[in-house]
Amino acid sequence: MNLAEKRLAIRNILDPRSPADAAAIYYTNYHPEDKVQITTIPDVFERAEGYLCSAMTGIDLFRPLVTMRLPKDDSTDQLNYFQSVELLHKSLPVGAPVIISTTARYRPLLGALFDIEKEDQLRILVLDQKKYEPLINVLVTRTKTSTGLPRYIVRKTEQGMLGHSGDILASAGLNWQSPRFAEIYVHTRDNFRRLGLGRSVVAALIREVIETGRTPIYVVSENNEPSTHLAKSVGFVDTGFEEVLIEGSLHERPVAANK
Repeated sequence: MNLAEKRLAIRNILDPRSPADAAAIYYTNYHPEDKVQITTIPDVFERAEGYLCSAMTGIDLFRPLVTMRLPKDDSTDQLNYFQSVELLHKSLPVGAPVIISTTARYRPLLGALFDIEKEDQLRILVLDQKKYEPLINVLVTRTKTSTGLPRYIVRKTEQGMLGHSGDILASAGLNWQSPRFAEIYVHTRDNFRRLGLGRSVVAALIREVIETGRTPIYVVSENNEPSTHLAKSVGFVDTGFEEVLIEGSLHERPVAANK
């Protein structure tokens, strides 16, 4: 199957209305086609039972970002172990480093099949527009990334011990956007946190995202309380959906999985 046929085959697996599937849908359907490879199981032109998407991104120039939905056992609604192993080994070279972003319920299986170097537990937050209040900060300016996505920044206006005039003190941008959702990131320099700068750039970006008809999403580490507090202060709420972000490489195929 070609890429368009594979995209059609996995439509039944992902819910376009769900924040939990928003990133997976972006990478399978809207990331540049020349930077995406999708493997389905079964590999025939019909409704797929599972898939793996490997995408080259700006996150890492050498390691692909992997998203996936693994096949289930129809009788138990649990993961189909044999088909899952088959899919992973069809898609990824053994020993090659990858970054995996996927639902937390796959963590036990991934832990058994991958050498994990680093991992993080993530929460998915979504904007509640009823809780969002626009902020006006004259220091906030709009720019664009190299890919044309919006970015809001605050620059230092004076020379000083903590930096040079023109240095970026806080910035907020988009990791990606699809027709329905957009994932926001924010970064504030250590010495300028708790001054409201991060909140100001995020609030400005939220307004633009809303104006385009998209829903803002914010993905944050469970251990990052300051970032979680910032997100909730501008109107984000926890969806209850959990993800894992894993850096590692695939083991040799387990003997028990060989048929």
